[in-house]
Amino acid sequence: MPDRPARVRVVLAEVGRPRAADRARIDLAEQNQVGEALLRGLIRAQFALAVRLAVVVVIGLGGLPLLFAIAPSVTTVKILGVNLPWLLLGGVSFPFLLAVGWTYVHLAERNDQDFTALVQRHDS
Repeated sequence: MPDRPARVRVVLAEVGRPRAADRARIDLAEQNQVGEALLRGLIRAQFALAVRLAVVVVIGLGGLPLLFAIAPSVTTVKILGVNLPWLLLGGVSFPFLLAVGWTYVHLAERNDQDFTALVQRHDS
């Protein structure tokens, strides 16, 4: 028999097959059970953060009228010629809301980074 060259195996199906490293991204895109669980965890974390900061705002700003109703003598206090209720509700409330908003954005971005790290760790 004549010498034959070694056989070469050509497989085209492997080109389109996803790598194991892309599995979590595929799960998210296809929204199968794993992807839904990952997304549900992110949504739950973001919602819990929003609720906690909403409670801070309600207690912080909603507590002021309650304080004024319980202790009416506080309403007569003047600082630099301005009544304390006006100062608190008109001046301090805006920096307070800005601080709460900045905190929300910062913590929401951290949640997103944690989610990305989880997906990448799940991939490898």
